[in-house]
Amino acid sequence: MSAGAAPLAFAWSGRADANDRIRAAIIGMGDRGRDHMELLSRMEGVEVATFCDPDEHRMEEKASEFQSRGGKKPKLEPDVRRVLDDREIDVITIAAPNHWHALATIWACQAGKHVYVEKPIAHDMVEGRMMVEAARKHQRVVQGGTQRRSNGRIRKAIQALHDGVIGDIYMARCIHFQLRDSLGFKPPEAPPPDLHWDLWLGPGPEQPFHRNLVPYNWHWFWDFGNGELGNNGVHFMDVARWGLQRGLPDRIHSVGGRYGYKDQGQTPNTQVVTYEFRDGPQLVMEIRGRFSNDEAGVSAGVFFYGSKGYMAVSPDQQGKCTVFLGDSKQPQPDLGSDEEGPHRDMQVAHFQNFFDAVRAGKQEILHADVNEIYLSTAFALLGNISYRLGRELTFDSASQQFINDKAADEMLKGAHRSPYSLPAKV
Repeated sequence: MSAGAAPLAFAWSGRADANDRIRAAIIGMGDRGRDHMELLSRMEGVEVATFCDPDEHRMEEKASEFQSRGGKKPKLEPDVRRVLDDREIDVITIAAPNHWHALATIWACQAGKHVYVEKPIAHDMVEGRMMVEAARKHQRVVQGGTQRRSNGRIRKAIQALHDGVIGDIYMARCIHFQLRDSLGFKPPEAPPPDLHWDLWLGPGPEQPFHRNLVPYNWHWFWDFGNGELGNNGVHFMDVARWGLQRGLPDRIHSVGGRYGYKDQGQTPNTQVVTYEFRDGPQLVMEIRGRFSNDEAGVSAGVFFYGSKGYMAVSPDQQGKCTVFLGDSKQPQPDLGSDEEGPHRDMQVAHFQNFFDAVRAGKQEILHADVNEIYLSTAFALLGNISYRLGRELTFDSASQQFINDKAADEMLKGAHRSPYSLPAKV
């Protein structure tokens, strides 16, 4: 496909013949890349054609694993640009570190590829807006990896909220309690010979390799990750924002710290962010990375509070949603599920929804369209700006700028190192 090509719109027979197969490339072959490998292999009519990762050893390992499970050995390519040059690739799925998400998506849209990109879909606000612009300009289907949007029970629960099951909602409170131990300190050293370090850094600032960055702990460094707020918080804030039917907030206040140890990590392991809307409710997100209790048996989930009662949503695979009305301690009957089935694997369902939209050439049928998930990702980005500046911020959601706050505005766009800079035009 060439850049600007019309959306895929061929009839899908459900048969994997040469005329209607979709050829996919996976960008990033870590643990989440392995998940993509397994999930794509379950999609009828989808061929996993290419693995891409700057770590050639990791690519080879995953390719061997894929073959051992009956798959055809994929092409291996460390540079995403070469993958996007391949006219035989129809879609890419992105499981790379956060700082690569936006640029890979924008380049893919320009190259005529459809995109599934993991959360948080962007590392900063400016590149997130450019992702939406690129998807629309090039008429590409771009799905964000917030899989709870495809959980049958959660979809039914959100509809019940919108229908007024607990009345007027005045607050959504999200929690994510997960123990994270100290990283310790790792000294700079030469990168391994099979790791293309410049490609791994990509748009991030140039700096020495150390083993607290690769393969996973980049999450806790500002140049590459967004902390736990961006790692897991986005999932729950997305459900909360979906239930509240709100866009971007007007005020943001974040407090927290890296408690319990001293190590090389930069992002907070404990954080509370309050988001306020001028015409509506509050959204509160709480992260605890040290020892903690559950709340009502939930360690990760969303609570909605309304004028008639409250709803507890545990956005795990089963998507359990419980409603309590008035001051009753007895839950209402189970909300059940929608037509997707209560126990259907939400990961499979989310990928299936993406490929259904690709085949139909209709971004409007996506459960997690790029613009929706950009808005949810923005909550993590804005919360971290407030945390890093150490103060409450006032935001103009129309202009997507802070109000009379140059220091905060400067943090809306990160550094993008040449030749991995954001394009002047998408």
